[in-house]
Amino acid sequence: MAVGTNIRTYFNDTWHDSDVAIMQAADHGSWLGTTVFDGARYFDGRAPDLWAHCARVNRSAAALMITPTVSTDDMVARVHEGLALYPADATVYIRPMYWAIHGDATGIVPLPEQTGFAICLEEIPMAAPTASTSLGRTRFRRPVLEDNVVNAKAGCLYPNNARMLTEVRQRGFGNALATDAMGNVAESATANVFMVRDSTVFTPIPNGTFLAGITRARHITNMRADGIEVVETVLGFEDFEAADEVFLSGNMMKVTPVTGFEDTSYQIGPMTRRVREMYWDWAAST
Repeated sequence: MAVGTNIRTYFNDTWHDSDVAIMQAADHGSWLGTTVFDGARYFDGRAPDLWAHCARVNRSAAALMITPTVSTDDMVARVHEGLALYPADATVYIRPMYWAIHGDATGIVPLPEQTGFAICLEEIPMAAPTASTSLGRTRFRRPVLEDNVVNAKAGCLYPNNARMLTEVRQRGFGNALATDAMGNVAESATANVFMVRDSTVFTPIPNGTFLAGITRARHITNMRADGIEVVETVLGFEDFEAADEVFLSGNMMKVTPVTGFEDTSYQIGPMTRRVREMYWDWAAST
């Protein structure tokens, strides 16, 4: 099911004005889940960090043993071709993706001879600055590299995220605050997480169990350039219970204020608003 509207698809070297079928039933990606994707955003006539997102989908493909077939520069060029079909004021979600087509004699290991590639563009509005969410604890945890491909933005990782969301939504929360195998906070079910205490910003240190996102890195760069202290460290649930502010960082909405974690409530504070303002200022300068 499509999330957005006005979908255009790049497939087989052509742009199509629809949500076209791109996989067959016997494709390796269809029945064994060898799919990777990335997401970038187009808004205000710009696509911030597009090159970085296209480069990452190629790295994700290699991590999942899928052979990437489109160079980063060519991928960026194809995306801009597709974006030119939209009005200048459109807000578009940009999703390049790969999947394996053939497997070895066992059917399990993807073969390098042929890889599927597509780009899906969907109009999806940006969230309002005041759009917020709440966080609940989940018993489901982030995997580690030894048991899953956490170094890729892979479709096969997302059923676990769906379990997290389903569990906490049944208790009235909007998102899940998830931990790694050691019980340390890793991220939410959909985005990286930051917390603020005494005007210092803290975020879980990357430890190989979650993707330290491109938008996350952009926020850290912007904050440090603005003189804000940002600390990447080990965090537990108790740190979030003692936080002054919490916000999520993801490509889809860039900054999402958090109004509560379980029984702890937060205001949408000045740091959260400042981080969002800095991101939009930076995007306008690109």
